Order: sequence, then C-alpha cells, then structure tokens
Amino acid sequence: MIGIACIYMQIQNLTLQNKLEKAGFNEKEAKVYVSLLELGGAYPTRIATYSGLNRSTVYKVLLNLSVRGLVNEIEKGKKLFYQIEKPEKILRFTTNQVKTAEDNLERAKEVVPEIEGLFGVLKNHPRVTYYEGVDGLLSIYEDMLNQKKPYEMLAFSRADKLESFFPMKFFKDFIHTKVEKRITTRGIIPDTAENRKYSERIFEGLPKEFWPKRKYIPTDKFMFSGEIVMYGDSKLALINFDKTNMTGLIVEDRGLHMAMRTIFELSWNSSIIKE
Repeated sequence: MIGIACIYMQIQNLTLQNKLEKAGFNEKEAKVYVSLLELGGAYPTRIATYSGLNRSTVYKVLLNLSVRGLVNEIEKGKKLFYQIEKPEKILRFTTNQVKTAEDNLERAKEVVPEIEGLFGVLKNHPRVTYYEGVDGLLSIYEDMLNQKKPYEMLAFSRADKLESFFPMKFFKDFIHTKVEKRITTRGIIPDTAENRKYSERIFEGLPKEFWPKRKYIPTDKFMFSGEIVMYGDSKLALINFDKTNMTGLIVEDRGLHMAMRTIFELSWNSSIIKE
C-alpha cells in the first residue's frame, strides 16, 4: 500500500507541476515549488537533491520565487530555510502579471506610432550589406541569381579576374543558371586578347542570345581589380578581387541603381569604348 501511495503522490505532484507551468511558472520553478510543498520546507541542498536540479539553479529559482512573493526564507543557524507562502499568493502574483502586461500593452501603443515614423524614414535609405573573403563574394553572385524575374545585368568587369576567381564548378553553375533564369548581360571590359575571346570560351554551346554583349575599354583606363554590377531592379554590387583585400558590397536602392545604369549607358555609347 505504501508503494501505491508513493506512486499516487508522484503522479499527483507531476500533474500539479504541469498546472503550475500553465499558470506562468517555468519548468524549474514548478519543480522547486512542488518540492517545497511536498517537503514542507527545506534548505537549498535538500531541495536540489529532491528536485533533481543542481544547487546553483535551485538558488536562482528560489531567489526568483522569493522576489515574486511565492516563497519565504527564514534564517536558521546562519543558513536560509525556505517555505512556500500561502497558495493565494499565486493568484496575487498572476494578477500582477496581468496588470503589468496591460501596462506594457498601453506603452507599446504609445511608442509604435513613433517607431513607425522612424521606420518610414529609414526604409527609404539605401540598404548596404558588406561581404569579405571568397565565401562572402560568392554570396554576392548567388544573390544575382536569386532575383524574382529575368533582367538585364550590366557590368563594368575584369572578366579575366572573374574567370580565375570562381571555383570552376561554381562558375559553370553560375553561367548555366543565368541562362535558365533568362538573365542577359552587357559588359564593359578591358581590351585584351583574352577578354575578346571570353564569351566564345565560356558560353560555347549555350544559346547565343545569352552570350554577354561586350564593349572594350583601353586597359590603362580600367583602374580597378573587380566588378561593378547592376542587377535586379534595384541592386548594385561592388566587388574587389584583390587577394589582399577581398571585399564586396551589395547596395539596395532604386535611385543609386538607376544612377549607375545611366553612367553605364553613357559609357557604353562613349567614343572611348570599342566594339
């Protein structure tokens, strides 16, 4: 009979613990509270053993329950002994929680219009994301493929650097995915023999309509080791392939995107640019 009584008590206490958790206690608080109820009061070490929690956790839980008025502490022989307060204190604590939540709701209602005002201003600012290292720069090129609809990519590009920078599998996958997503390209690139054979070398076997249209600028006029790419309908990527400072930016802003497209078109039609 004693064994059956113990099992019944354990089940009852587990049920009580679950109900306390639903009433706002966390799992550890409920365990400590039920342990104190069953023990009729105890020192922290005894509570830790009984509840299965470590002592440092029990001390923290007891402090939280004490601050909330749910347990009291009594000094006995320079040690703190803990007991639960009257059960009605749980109702008082829960009522205070509800009042605090209502107060927080009213404060939130007051501050939200102010935040919305600031958000309305800030959302019109360019969004800039910084990347570094090989993996970071590859993320930029992945973003170029993740646009929702086909577009024309425009680029000032060191095509030779681009080809040598990419891991070969990534490079091939990038080119084929561009074709699958019907992304066309125009590029202004340095005038070298290698760059003049770039499309024939890289896009061989793919539909000609997706081969990049290229124009060439004298190499001494192309003074950076990377790319400036306009893509999607509002994004601009600036990429540096220099191994000592491998960095990149994605700037998301419709106005800046269109400004760079204008510069590209002016350059495309410039007398310094060759077919």
